Amino acid sequence: MGDLQQQLAELRTRIAKIDRKYASRPAPPEPAEPVLPRPAHQYVEEWLTGEEVETSFGRHFETEKLYERHRRHGSADIGSLADLPADLLDPIFEGAQDTPCAEWAFLDTETTGLSGGSGTCAFLVGVGRITPEGFRVRQFFMRDYAEEASLLDALTRHLEPFRVLITYNGRTFDQPLLETRYRLNRARPPFARMEHLDLLFGARRLWKLRFASCRLVDLENQILGVERHGDMPGALIPYVYFEYLRTRQAARMLPVFHHNSIDILTLACLTGIVPYAFKNPADAPLRHGAEMAGLARWLREAGETEQALKLFRRAIDAGLPDDLMFRTMWDIGMLERKLGGDAIPTWTDLASARNPFRVKALEELAKHHEHGEKNHARALELTCEALVYEDSADLRKREQRLRKKLIGRS
Repeated sequence: MGDLQQQLAELRTRIAKIDRKYASRPAPPEPAEPVLPRPAHQYVEEWLTGEEVETSFGRHFETEKLYERHRRHGSADIGSLADLPADLLDPIFEGAQDTPCAEWAFLDTETTGLSGGSGTCAFLVGVGRITPEGFRVRQFFMRDYAEEASLLDALTRHLEPFRVLITYNGRTFDQPLLETRYRLNRARPPFARMEHLDLLFGARRLWKLRFASCRLVDLENQILGVERHGDMPGALIPYVYFEYLRTRQAARMLPVFHHNSIDILTLACLTGIVPYAFKNPADAPLRHGAEMAGLARWLREAGETEQALKLFRRAIDAGLPDDLMFRTMWDIGMLERKLGGDAIPTWTDLASARNPFRVKALEELAKHHEHGEKNHARALELTCEALVYEDSADLRKREQRLRKKLIGRS
Protein backbone atom coordinates (compact mmCIF):
# COMPACT_ATOMS: atom_id res chain seq x y z
CA MET A 1 0.00 0.00 0.00
CA GLY A 2 2.90 2.30 0.77
CA ASP A 3 4.21 2.10 -2.76
CA LEU A 4 0.76 2.88 -4.17
CA GLN A 5 0.37 5.95 -1.96
CA GLN A 6 3.79 7.15 -3.00
CA GLN A 7 2.95 6.76 -6.75
CA LEU A 8 -0.29 8.71 -6.32
CA ALA A 9 1.55 11.52 -4.55
CA GLU A 10 4.10 11.78 -7.36
CA LEU A 11 1.26 11.85 -9.92
CA ARG A 12 -0.43 14.70 -8.04
CA THR A 13 2.82 16.64 -8.00
CA ARG A 14 3.23 16.25 -11.80
CA ILE A 15 -0.34 17.36 -12.42
CA ALA A 16 0.18 20.42 -10.21
CA LYS A 17 3.30 21.40 -12.19
CA ILE A 18 1.38 21.09 -15.47
CA ASP A 19 -1.45 23.24 -14.10
CA ARG A 20 1.01 25.94 -12.99
CA LYS A 21 2.73 25.88 -16.41
CA TYR A 22 -0.45 26.60 -18.38
CA ALA A 23 -2.26 28.73 -15.82
CA SER A 24 -0.56 31.93 -17.09
CA ARG A 25 -1.41 31.30 -20.77
CA PRO A 26 -4.51 32.98 -22.34
CA ALA A 27 -7.50 30.84 -22.87
CA PRO A 28 -7.99 29.60 -26.43
CA PRO A 29 -10.54 31.60 -28.46
CA GLU A 30 -14.05 30.37 -28.78
CA PRO A 31 -14.54 28.42 -32.03
CA ALA A 32 -16.02 30.65 -34.75
CA GLU A 33 -19.39 29.84 -36.22
CA PRO A 34 -19.02 27.82 -39.42
CA VAL A 35 -19.25 29.83 -42.67
CA LEU A 36 -21.98 28.32 -44.74
CA PRO A 37 -21.70 28.49 -48.54
CA ARG A 38 -23.97 30.92 -50.35
CA PRO A 39 -26.94 29.49 -52.18
CA ALA A 40 -25.52 27.99 -55.36
CA HIS A 41 -27.96 29.86 -57.62
CA GLN A 42 -26.23 33.14 -56.75
CA TYR A 43 -23.04 32.13 -58.50
CA VAL A 44 -24.38 33.29 -61.89
CA GLU A 45 -24.03 36.89 -60.65
CA GLU A 46 -20.27 36.44 -60.45
CA TRP A 47 -20.10 35.86 -64.21
CA LEU A 48 -22.75 38.18 -65.66
CA THR A 49 -23.57 41.82 -65.14
CA GLY A 50 -27.12 41.78 -63.89
CA GLU A 51 -29.28 41.59 -60.84
CA GLU A 52 -31.60 39.38 -58.90
CA VAL A 53 -35.14 40.60 -59.47
CA GLU A 54 -37.88 40.00 -56.95
CA THR A 55 -41.55 39.78 -57.95
CA SER A 56 -44.68 38.78 -56.11
CA PHE A 57 -44.01 35.22 -57.33
CA GLY A 58 -40.44 34.94 -56.13
CA ARG A 59 -37.06 35.79 -57.60
CA HIS A 60 -35.12 35.30 -60.83
CA PHE A 61 -32.08 36.76 -62.56
CA GLU A 62 -32.02 39.43 -65.29
CA THR A 63 -29.20 40.86 -67.38
CA GLU A 64 -29.16 43.41 -70.19
CA LYS A 65 -26.70 44.05 -73.01
CA LEU A 66 -26.44 47.15 -75.18
CA TYR A 67 -25.14 46.93 -78.75
CA GLU A 68 -24.21 50.56 -79.31
CA ARG A 69 -25.50 52.34 -82.40
CA HIS A 70 -22.00 52.96 -83.78
CA ARG A 71 -21.31 49.21 -83.99
CA ARG A 72 -21.96 46.83 -86.86
CA HIS A 73 -23.22 43.28 -86.96
CA GLY A 74 -21.51 41.95 -90.04
CA SER A 75 -22.69 44.11 -92.92
CA ALA A 76 -25.62 45.53 -90.91
CA ASP A 77 -25.43 48.95 -89.29
CA ILE A 78 -26.94 48.69 -85.81
CA GLY A 79 -27.54 52.44 -85.64
CA SER A 80 -29.73 52.36 -88.75
CA LEU A 81 -32.28 50.14 -86.97
CA ALA A 82 -33.63 53.25 -85.22
CA ASP A 83 -34.38 54.78 -88.64
CA LEU A 84 -36.58 51.93 -89.88
CA PRO A 85 -39.91 53.38 -91.09
CA ALA A 86 -43.14 52.57 -89.29
CA ASP A 87 -44.70 51.11 -92.46
CA LEU A 88 -41.76 48.80 -93.18
CA LEU A 89 -43.55 45.63 -92.08
CA ASP A 90 -46.85 46.38 -93.85
CA PRO A 91 -46.17 44.52 -97.15
CA ILE A 92 -45.55 41.17 -95.42
CA PHE A 93 -47.58 41.71 -92.26
CA GLU A 94 -51.00 43.29 -92.27
CA GLY A 95 -51.12 43.50 -88.47
CA ALA A 96 -48.26 45.99 -88.26
CA GLN A 97 -50.42 49.01 -89.18
CA ASP A 98 -47.66 51.62 -89.20
CA THR A 99 -46.25 50.62 -85.82
CA PRO A 100 -43.01 52.52 -85.01
CA CYS A 101 -39.93 50.35 -84.57
CA ALA A 102 -39.61 51.38 -80.90
CA GLU A 103 -42.73 49.25 -80.27
CA TRP A 104 -41.31 46.07 -81.83
CA ALA A 105 -40.18 43.34 -79.42
CA PHE A 106 -37.72 40.77 -80.81
CA LEU A 107 -38.08 37.56 -78.80
CA ASP A 108 -36.16 34.29 -78.65
CA THR A 109 -36.06 31.51 -76.06
CA GLU A 110 -33.60 28.87 -74.91
CA THR A 111 -35.38 25.79 -73.66
CA THR A 112 -34.92 22.46 -71.92
CA GLY A 113 -35.90 20.64 -75.11
CA LEU A 114 -36.27 21.24 -78.82
CA SER A 115 -39.46 19.26 -79.40
CA GLY A 116 -41.79 21.30 -77.19
CA GLY A 117 -44.46 19.72 -75.05
CA SER A 118 -45.76 20.52 -71.57
CA GLY A 119 -42.55 19.25 -69.97
CA THR A 120 -40.33 21.70 -71.84
CA CYS A 121 -39.44 24.97 -70.09
CA ALA A 122 -38.01 28.22 -71.41
CA PHE A 123 -35.22 28.74 -68.89
CA LEU A 124 -33.87 31.80 -70.73
CA VAL A 125 -36.03 34.36 -72.55
CA GLY A 126 -34.40 37.21 -74.44
CA VAL A 127 -36.24 40.32 -75.64
CA GLY A 128 -34.55 42.83 -77.92
CA ARG A 129 -35.70 46.39 -78.53
CA ILE A 130 -34.57 49.30 -80.69
CA THR A 131 -33.54 52.39 -78.73
CA PRO A 132 -31.83 55.70 -79.62
CA GLU A 133 -28.66 54.41 -77.94
CA GLY A 134 -28.59 51.23 -79.97
CA PHE A 135 -30.08 47.75 -79.69
CA ARG A 136 -30.78 46.44 -76.20
CA VAL A 137 -31.31 42.79 -75.26
CA ARG A 138 -32.78 41.99 -71.86
CA GLN A 139 -32.54 38.35 -70.77
CA PHE A 140 -34.71 36.67 -68.14
CA PHE A 141 -33.07 33.61 -66.55
CA MET A 142 -34.51 31.08 -64.14
CA ARG A 143 -31.73 29.72 -61.97
CA ASP A 144 -33.97 26.87 -60.89
CA TYR A 145 -37.41 25.56 -61.79
CA ALA A 146 -38.89 27.33 -58.78
CA GLU A 147 -38.13 30.70 -60.43
CA GLU A 148 -40.28 30.14 -63.53
CA ALA A 149 -43.37 31.94 -62.22
CA SER A 150 -41.30 34.99 -61.30
CA LEU A 151 -39.62 35.03 -64.73
CA LEU A 152 -42.96 34.84 -66.56
CA ASP A 153 -44.45 37.61 -64.46
CA ALA A 154 -41.49 39.90 -65.20
CA LEU A 155 -41.67 39.05 -68.91
CA THR A 156 -45.34 40.07 -69.02
CA ARG A 157 -44.58 43.46 -67.49
CA HIS A 158 -41.58 43.97 -69.78
CA LEU A 159 -43.68 43.38 -72.91
CA GLU A 160 -46.40 45.88 -71.96
CA PRO A 161 -45.03 48.82 -74.06
CA PHE A 162 -44.72 46.75 -77.25
CA ARG A 163 -47.38 46.24 -79.93
CA VAL A 164 -45.59 43.90 -82.35
CA LEU A 165 -43.82 40.66 -81.45
CA ILE A 166 -41.15 39.55 -83.94
CA THR A 167 -39.70 36.03 -83.82
CA TYR A 168 -38.03 33.47 -86.06
CA ASN A 169 -40.13 30.30 -86.13
CA GLY A 170 -41.87 31.69 -83.06
CA ARG A 171 -45.39 30.92 -84.23
CA THR A 172 -44.55 27.24 -84.29
CA PHE A 173 -42.24 27.01 -81.27
CA ASP A 174 -41.54 29.97 -78.96
CA GLN A 175 -45.02 31.44 -78.51
CA PRO A 176 -46.90 28.12 -78.06
CA LEU A 177 -44.23 26.96 -75.61
CA LEU A 178 -44.45 30.13 -73.51
CA GLU A 179 -48.25 30.09 -73.58
CA THR A 180 -48.19 26.55 -72.20
CA ARG A 181 -45.82 27.58 -69.40
CA TYR A 182 -48.06 30.55 -68.50
CA ARG A 183 -51.12 28.34 -68.27
CA LEU A 184 -49.31 25.73 -66.18
CA ASN A 185 -48.40 28.55 -63.79
CA ARG A 186 -52.02 29.75 -63.74
CA ALA A 187 -51.11 33.01 -65.45
CA ARG A 188 -52.47 34.76 -68.54
CA PRO A 189 -50.10 34.86 -71.55
CA PRO A 190 -49.30 38.42 -72.72
CA PHE A 191 -49.36 37.66 -76.46
CA ALA A 192 -53.07 37.99 -77.30
CA ARG A 193 -52.87 41.81 -77.48
CA MET A 194 -49.70 41.75 -79.62
CA GLU A 195 -49.44 41.27 -83.37
CA HIS A 196 -46.97 38.49 -84.15
CA LEU A 197 -44.64 38.60 -87.16
CA ASP A 198 -42.74 35.37 -87.73
CA LEU A 199 -39.91 36.48 -90.02
CA LEU A 200 -39.13 32.89 -91.03
CA PHE A 201 -41.88 32.91 -93.65
CA GLY A 202 -40.70 36.08 -95.38
CA ALA A 203 -37.08 34.91 -95.27
CA ARG A 204 -38.01 31.60 -96.86
CA ARG A 205 -39.90 33.29 -99.67
CA LEU A 206 -36.92 35.47 -100.42
CA TRP A 207 -34.02 33.02 -99.98
CA LYS A 208 -35.17 29.40 -100.14
CA LEU A 209 -34.32 29.22 -103.86
CA ARG A 210 -30.85 30.60 -103.23
CA PHE A 211 -29.76 28.76 -100.08
CA ALA A 212 -30.11 25.15 -99.03
CA SER A 213 -30.97 26.26 -95.49
CA CYS A 214 -32.88 29.25 -94.13
CA ARG A 215 -31.91 28.66 -90.52
CA LEU A 216 -31.27 31.92 -88.71
CA VAL A 217 -27.58 31.20 -88.13
CA ASP A 218 -27.10 30.27 -91.79
CA LEU A 219 -28.73 33.46 -93.07
CA GLU A 220 -26.66 35.39 -90.54
CA ASN A 221 -23.55 34.05 -92.25
CA GLN A 222 -24.76 34.18 -95.86
CA ILE A 223 -26.56 37.55 -95.76
CA LEU A 224 -24.84 39.51 -93.00
CA GLY A 225 -21.41 37.90 -93.33
CA VAL A 226 -21.16 37.12 -89.60
CA GLU A 227 -18.82 34.33 -88.51
CA ARG A 228 -19.61 33.13 -85.00
CA HIS A 229 -16.66 32.04 -82.91
CA GLY A 230 -17.04 29.95 -79.79
CA ASP A 231 -20.79 29.72 -80.26
CA MET A 232 -22.89 27.11 -78.49
CA PRO A 233 -24.77 24.82 -80.93
CA GLY A 234 -28.48 24.97 -80.23
CA ALA A 235 -28.78 21.21 -79.85
CA LEU A 236 -26.38 21.26 -76.88
CA ILE A 237 -28.03 24.08 -74.94
CA PRO A 238 -30.55 21.90 -73.01
CA TYR A 239 -27.73 19.62 -71.81
CA VAL A 240 -25.63 22.59 -70.68
CA TYR A 241 -28.54 23.90 -68.62
CA PHE A 242 -29.11 20.50 -67.00
CA GLU A 243 -25.42 20.40 -66.16
CA TYR A 244 -25.72 23.84 -64.61
CA LEU A 245 -28.62 22.68 -62.44
CA ARG A 246 -26.54 19.73 -61.27
CA THR A 247 -23.15 21.41 -60.73
CA ARG A 248 -24.05 25.13 -60.44
CA GLN A 249 -21.04 25.96 -62.61
CA ALA A 250 -22.42 29.20 -64.04
CA ALA A 251 -19.42 29.78 -66.30
CA ARG A 252 -20.68 27.04 -68.62
CA MET A 253 -23.86 29.08 -69.20
CA LEU A 254 -22.08 32.15 -70.62
CA PRO A 255 -22.06 30.85 -74.25
CA VAL A 256 -25.79 30.19 -73.93
CA PHE A 257 -26.49 33.82 -72.98
CA HIS A 258 -24.24 34.95 -75.85
CA HIS A 259 -25.96 32.62 -78.33
CA ASN A 260 -29.37 33.94 -77.34
CA SER A 261 -28.43 37.63 -77.57
CA ILE A 262 -26.73 37.22 -80.97
CA ASP A 263 -29.76 35.36 -82.33
CA ILE A 264 -31.95 38.30 -81.31
CA LEU A 265 -29.58 40.87 -82.79
CA THR A 266 -29.48 38.91 -86.07
CA LEU A 267 -33.28 38.73 -86.08
CA ALA A 268 -33.47 42.51 -85.78
CA CYS A 269 -30.93 43.08 -88.57
CA LEU A 270 -32.75 40.69 -90.92
CA THR A 271 -36.01 42.46 -90.10
CA GLY A 272 -34.38 45.56 -91.52
CA ILE A 273 -33.62 43.70 -94.77
CA VAL A 274 -36.40 41.23 -95.65
CA PRO A 275 -39.43 43.59 -95.71
CA TYR A 276 -37.65 46.12 -97.94
CA ALA A 277 -37.65 43.62 -100.80
CA PHE A 278 -41.42 43.11 -100.50
CA LYS A 279 -42.10 46.83 -99.99
CA ASN A 280 -40.85 47.86 -103.44
CA PRO A 281 -40.01 44.75 -105.50
CA ALA A 282 -39.29 46.68 -108.70
CA ASP A 283 -36.47 48.65 -107.06
CA ALA A 284 -35.38 46.07 -104.49
CA PRO A 285 -31.57 45.90 -104.27
CA LEU A 286 -31.44 42.23 -105.26
CA ARG A 287 -28.26 40.89 -106.83
CA HIS A 288 -29.01 37.19 -107.17
CA GLY A 289 -31.41 35.68 -109.66
CA ALA A 290 -32.68 33.17 -107.09
CA GLU A 291 -33.79 36.00 -104.79
CA MET A 292 -35.62 37.66 -107.68
CA ALA A 293 -37.35 34.40 -108.59
CA GLY A 294 -38.43 33.85 -104.98
CA LEU A 295 -39.83 37.37 -104.74
CA ALA A 296 -41.55 36.97 -108.12
CA ARG A 297 -43.34 33.86 -106.88
CA TRP A 298 -44.68 35.83 -103.92
CA LEU A 299 -45.90 38.58 -106.26
CA ARG A 300 -47.61 36.02 -108.46
CA GLU A 301 -49.42 34.51 -105.46
CA ALA A 302 -50.43 38.02 -104.38
CA GLY A 303 -52.00 38.62 -107.80
CA GLU A 304 -49.34 41.09 -108.98
CA THR A 305 -48.82 39.20 -112.23
CA GLU A 306 -47.24 41.98 -114.28
CA GLN A 307 -44.64 42.77 -111.60
CA ALA A 308 -44.02 39.06 -111.15
CA LEU A 309 -43.37 38.63 -114.88
CA LYS A 310 -40.87 41.51 -114.90
CA LEU A 311 -39.04 40.08 -111.91
CA PHE A 312 -38.95 36.57 -113.39
CA ARG A 313 -37.30 38.02 -116.49
CA ARG A 314 -34.79 39.92 -114.34
CA ALA A 315 -33.99 36.64 -112.62
CA ILE A 316 -33.21 34.96 -115.96
CA ASP A 317 -30.97 37.86 -116.96
CA ALA A 318 -29.15 37.76 -113.61
CA GLY A 319 -28.36 34.08 -114.04
CA LEU A 320 -29.83 30.95 -112.47
CA PRO A 321 -28.79 27.33 -112.02
CA ASP A 322 -30.25 25.08 -114.72
CA ASP A 323 -33.03 23.48 -112.69
CA LEU A 324 -34.27 26.84 -111.40
CA MET A 325 -33.83 28.48 -114.80
CA PHE A 326 -36.10 25.95 -116.53
CA ARG A 327 -38.72 26.30 -113.78
CA THR A 328 -38.56 30.09 -114.09
CA MET A 329 -38.94 29.87 -117.87
CA TRP A 330 -42.06 27.78 -117.34
CA ASP A 331 -43.40 30.36 -114.88
CA ILE A 332 -42.71 33.11 -117.44
CA GLY A 333 -44.58 31.23 -120.16
CA MET A 334 -47.62 30.66 -117.95
CA LEU A 335 -47.76 34.34 -116.97
CA GLU A 336 -47.32 35.47 -120.57
CA ARG A 337 -50.25 33.30 -121.59
CA LYS A 338 -52.35 34.57 -118.68
CA LEU A 339 -51.65 38.20 -119.58
CA GLY A 340 -52.43 37.62 -123.26
CA GLY A 341 -48.84 37.95 -124.38
CA ASP A 342 -46.80 35.83 -126.74
CA ALA A 343 -45.64 32.75 -124.85
CA ILE A 344 -44.64 30.81 -127.99
CA PRO A 345 -40.93 31.78 -127.89
CA THR A 346 -40.71 30.62 -124.28
CA TRP A 347 -42.49 27.31 -125.01
CA THR A 348 -40.23 26.82 -128.02
CA ASP A 349 -37.07 27.35 -125.98
CA LEU A 350 -38.24 24.87 -123.36
CA ALA A 351 -39.23 22.33 -126.00
CA SER A 352 -35.84 22.44 -127.70
CA ALA A 353 -33.73 21.30 -124.71
CA ARG A 354 -33.78 18.42 -122.27
CA ASN A 355 -35.44 19.62 -119.08
CA PRO A 356 -38.31 18.68 -116.74
CA PHE A 357 -40.75 20.99 -118.59
CA ARG A 358 -40.01 19.83 -122.12
CA VAL A 359 -43.13 17.67 -122.49
CA LYS A 360 -45.37 20.34 -120.98
CA ALA A 361 -43.94 22.92 -123.38
CA LEU A 362 -44.55 20.65 -126.37
CA GLU A 363 -48.11 20.13 -125.19
CA GLU A 364 -48.67 23.88 -124.89
CA LEU A 365 -47.31 24.37 -128.41
CA ALA A 366 -49.60 21.62 -129.66
CA LYS A 367 -52.60 23.35 -128.06
CA HIS A 368 -51.62 26.63 -129.68
CA HIS A 369 -51.36 25.13 -133.15
CA GLU A 370 -54.55 23.09 -132.77
CA HIS A 371 -56.83 25.81 -131.39
CA GLY A 372 -55.09 29.04 -132.29
CA GLU A 373 -53.49 28.37 -135.68
CA LYS A 374 -55.83 25.52 -136.70
CA ASN A 375 -52.71 23.75 -137.93
CA HIS A 376 -53.64 20.19 -136.97
CA ALA A 377 -50.72 18.63 -138.77
CA ARG A 378 -48.20 20.68 -136.79
CA ALA A 379 -50.15 20.01 -133.57
CA LEU A 380 -50.00 16.27 -134.27
CA GLU A 381 -46.28 16.47 -135.00
CA LEU A 382 -45.63 18.19 -131.67
CA THR A 383 -47.85 15.72 -129.80
CA CYS A 384 -45.98 12.77 -131.27
CA GLU A 385 -42.68 14.38 -130.28
CA ALA A 386 -43.97 14.72 -126.72
CA LEU A 387 -44.98 11.05 -126.71
CA VAL A 388 -41.39 10.12 -127.48
CA TYR A 389 -40.31 11.62 -124.18
CA GLU A 390 -43.35 10.68 -122.06
CA ASP A 391 -46.25 8.37 -122.81
CA SER A 392 -49.45 9.50 -121.10
CA ALA A 393 -53.19 8.96 -121.51
CA ASP A 394 -53.83 12.68 -122.17
CA LEU A 395 -51.24 12.80 -124.95
CA ARG A 396 -52.68 9.62 -126.51
CA LYS A 397 -56.15 11.18 -126.49
CA ARG A 398 -54.81 14.31 -128.14
CA GLU A 399 -53.02 12.23 -130.77
CA GLN A 400 -56.18 10.25 -131.62
CA ARG A 401 -58.31 13.39 -131.82
CA LEU A 402 -55.85 15.14 -134.12
CA ARG A 403 -55.58 12.09 -136.39
CA LYS A 404 -59.37 11.97 -136.71
CA LYS A 405 -59.45 15.65 -137.61
CA LEU A 406 -56.82 15.17 -140.28
CA ILE A 407 -58.63 12.11 -141.71
CA GLY A 408 -61.92 14.05 -141.79
CA ARG A 409 -60.25 16.77 -143.84
CA SER A 410 -58.86 14.44 -146.45
